[in-house]
Formats: sequence, structure tokens, C-alpha cells
Amino acid sequence: MHLDLGPDEMIFFGSSVGMLRWLDEQLPPSSVVLVEEPDVIRRRGGDRLVAGLPVISRALAVQYQTGLDVDALLAREPGLADARLVVPGTEYAVTAVARLADRLGLPGAGPQAAEVFTDKHRIRRTAAAAGLANPAYALVTDPREAAVFADRFGGRCVLKPTRRAGSLGVQLITDREQIGPAWAATAAPEESPEATDRGMPSQVLVEQTLVGPEYSVELLVADGEVRFANVTDKRVLPGRCPVETGHTVPSALPLAQQAELVTVSTRLAAAAGFRTGVLHSEWIVADGTPTLVECAARLPGDMITALLAAAYECGFIGAYLDLLRGGRPALPARPSGAAAVEFLLAPPGTVTAIDGVRDALRAPGVLSVELDVRVGDTVGEVVSSTRRSGHVLTWGADPAEATRTARHAAGLVRISVG
Repeated sequence: MHLDLGPDEMIFFGSSVGMLRWLDEQLPPSSVVLVEEPDVIRRRGGDRLVAGLPVISRALAVQYQTGLDVDALLAREPGLADARLVVPGTEYAVTAVARLADRLGLPGAGPQAAEVFTDKHRIRRTAAAAGLANPAYALVTDPREAAVFADRFGGRCVLKPTRRAGSLGVQLITDREQIGPAWAATAAPEESPEATDRGMPSQVLVEQTLVGPEYSVELLVADGEVRFANVTDKRVLPGRCPVETGHTVPSALPLAQQAELVTVSTRLAAAAGFRTGVLHSEWIVADGTPTLVECAARLPGDMITALLAAAYECGFIGAYLDLLRGGRPALPARPSGAAAVEFLLAPPGTVTAIDGVRDALRAPGVLSVELDVRVGDTVGEVVSSTRRSGHVLTWGADPAEATRTARHAAGLVRISVG
């Protein structure tokens, strides 16, 4: 990546440690101003983070997740007006970044699109108005209303909070009697480490359960024009909490079906008035029809950016940042191979031993093995992406080989709990 940035020329919202480390490897020292919630800075050791990453010039404690006062921020920090790009590091930063970028005249999603894509109910309404396939859905205020909705579909439904990420609070209900006991986990879900302690306002959305294979579509968009598109195969955990367990780039779908997914994703972007950046949408092909799951106006998580970089042999994040600076990067139209990630899912308990990491690293096609737990850590039930225990990243000549290698290597890592 070749971004010629001077001091304080990038404003980065949210302490996404992985992304900040990547920036530290790619950008000059002191080129990034980190904006983070005061309580998140305290909780995550913001001072140590800044000291350990020369790319960060300073960290600003700002309340932004529940509504950014742009005028107050610029009055307090007038030097921010000279920034050349504003970047969201987490889901909870998307709307604040869009507002600030719009005020500074910099490329971004746009305030309207940011508001749409951070509210799952507004996403549904926008998709419906554009004629895109949605499951049946409704906002509900209590378990009784959700049960009445589920009765229309044999007692089955999906409960999800309207403003959360990483599968937090998403539950697949198979019997209406489960709704009461499950309600609190959706209406007041546990918070991710990136979220402010003030709480994120949210509502409960109940949806018809979709059955079919799941995919995501990653678009790079510049002033409403799609510059790059990819379809990713997704694997999810069976059962109540559909947490993602793996991804493969590119999809193994025939090109015609991939093109159909890109088309509906492009229509969704246009319907929301999305301007510039990355759009990551998720779809289930139900009865042959791509049906919307949800969408985010930010870089995808779950290592998908690493898979894109490997499969297309490109600097995907660098291209995204170039877009936000007003550039028009050229990315390959077709991948040169395939890449996959398989997540490590330890059973609940206290970790007593971790074995097989060296064996996994030595397996042909393995690019990396990362662990998110250590001996002595307590592991809970996998109810969101934050509860996974690590991942294996692999390469293959085609999607089938990359996926097969990832699953094999993940199976070599044994996390024992007591």
C-alpha cells in the first residue's frame, strides 16, 4: 500500500487492535489520530495501545457511539479539519465516521446510508422498498408479540437485536416456548469489548427463519460505482446461535449465481444511497432466491479481508483506504486462487492444554494459525463471534481445496478444557 500520509492525516474511530496493528506496519509514524469512547479507552488500556503503536499520534476520548456531536468535536480539536480520510474501525463507529467525513467533505458512506446499515430494521425496510427479497419480519416489544409472529411459521423464528454486530443476540428459535427464556439474550445482549458502557439503544426484530446456503458479498464502491465485487462462502454453527465458523474466498458457486448475488447487493447499495467505501452484505439462497440477511457499511470481520488479499493477491485494505482518500484503485477482476478460514471452537470450561498447533502449521497450504485463548482461560458457550478460540488461515488452488485444508488443519488443534 502506498498512502502518502503526514501527521494526523487519518482519523480512525474505534480501537480495533488488529486493524491498528496493520496500519502500524503500513503507514508512517504519527499519521493516525485514534478516536475512542472514554470508558473503552480505560477498559482496553488505551494508553498502552498508543505507546505500543507508533502509527498513532494521539488518542482522543470522545463519546460517539450513541451520537457524535461533530460541531463540538471540531471546536475542541480544530486540527481534525485537516485530515485526509476518516475510517471506522468497528460497527459502532460507522455513523459517527459518516457524519464527520460528510462535514469535512471527505469520501464516505454518507450519513443516510450509515444510518440504514447500522439498523437491521431500516435495512429490511430499504430492501423491501427496492424490491429485494426479505424474510417476513416485524419489530416486537415483548415475548408475546414474538410468539404471535412465530405462530405464523410453525413456532419457528429468528430473534435479533437491531443494533449489534458479530452475531450478538441473534437466536434461531425452533419452538415458541423458547421465546420467553431466550428473550433477554436478544433484548439486552452481552456487549462486545468495543461497545461503550452507556449501552447501545436497540430494539428486537423477529424474522421468518430462512433455510439455505449462506453467502456474503463484498463491494468496493466509489461515488456509487462498484469497483470490485466478491462472493464469499459462509459456514455457520448449527443450533440456536448461528455464529460463523468459517469462510472461503471466492465462493464455489457457478459464476452466474455469483453474478446474481452481486446484482442484488449492488441494488441494495443504490437503494440506501451508499456513496464510497466497503459494503459487506449477507444473503441466504432460499428456494433459489438470494434473500437478505443483513448488511454492514464497513470492512468485513472474521478474516475476510485477509482472505480477499490472499485469493486476489491484492492489497484490499489499502485499496479501501485509497478510496476513502478519493483514489480509484484497480483490483483484479478474478482471483488467482482461493483462501479459507476455519475458526477454533473450544468447548465451555477452563483451558487445561493446547496441542497440535505445530502440526497444523506444518500442514500443506496453511498460512497461519492464531489462538485467542491460553491455558487457564475460561471459555464460554459460543454464542457470538467474540467467544471463538482462534482460527486457521489456508490457501488452495480452488475453493474446495482451501476449505478442505482449513478444516483439516483446524482439526489438528486440540484445546482441552476441564
